[in-house]
Amino acid sequence: MTTSTSCVYVTHLVAPKHGSTEAECEDAVAVLPGRPHDYMLREPITAGVCDGATESALAKDWARLLSRAAAERAMELPDVVSGGTPFEEFASSAVAQWEPWLVQYTQTRHAEGRPLKWYEHTKLAEGAYATLLTVRVDPDPDSHADTMEPAWRWRAAALGDSCLFHLHDNRLVQAFPVAAVEEFGTTPHLFGSRNHDVALLARRTRFTEGRCRSGDRLLLMTDALAAWLMSAPDQEDAVSQLLEFAGPDDLDGFKDWLTGLRDCRQLRNDDVAFVRIDFEGR
Repeated sequence: MTTSTSCVYVTHLVAPKHGSTEAECEDAVAVLPGRPHDYMLREPITAGVCDGATESALAKDWARLLSRAAAERAMELPDVVSGGTPFEEFASSAVAQWEPWLVQYTQTRHAEGRPLKWYEHTKLAEGAYATLLTVRVDPDPDSHADTMEPAWRWRAAALGDSCLFHLHDNRLVQAFPVAAVEEFGTTPHLFGSRNHDVALLARRTRFTEGRCRSGDRLLLMTDALAAWLMSAPDQEDAVSQLLEFAGPDDLDGFKDWLTGLRDCRQLRNDDVAFVRIDFEGR
């Protein structure tokens, strides 16, 4: 048996909080390679999930830039999600992208007749902030030696409280980096667009890894949805509800489902980003 019999499917959904538009959503997802959700992937996969901090200016733009930068660097350099110097170099390169982006943004605003106000300059000087979850998944060619089953190795880096859940037989076997709902707070660690202390960012980032086999799933999500899942009185039922959403055509249903949870006060009214990675084959 070879690894060619196994494959991965990836889909992601992003929805704004109630009362906000999609353009105002401060959660962001980037997944590479950029394939349709029903495409059988057999190559490495990377994902960046960010939750922009509302209190900072241009948080949604920083979340989009950072999630893309993380997915791209993890694809280029696998060790980024293992920490150390590779992660510090990624952090430095991500921060370096902010100023050029901000210059272009400022010029565009001016060209549109909407120059920045004095108070916007003040806020922008403080920088933008977001949590970051980065994941890389690779085929594991050594997995067949003992089990004769195809497997995939995943590695993850998390700064803040965007979470990864590993499911086996649709049951939760690992949660990262938050292990209990009580650990969610109001002041998670954040990745700042002007934070040049990359050693500090690396120290605050947590790293882990694991292996998935056929039938396993990885679920990546920002804090509001993660807290709902971890606090659910019937976790198997909660997982079953989440797994109803398997592709972009399900986005409207996903939004309606979130609205229902918010209406009954089970889910905090916040932006939501969700990535689903399914492992199949034998």
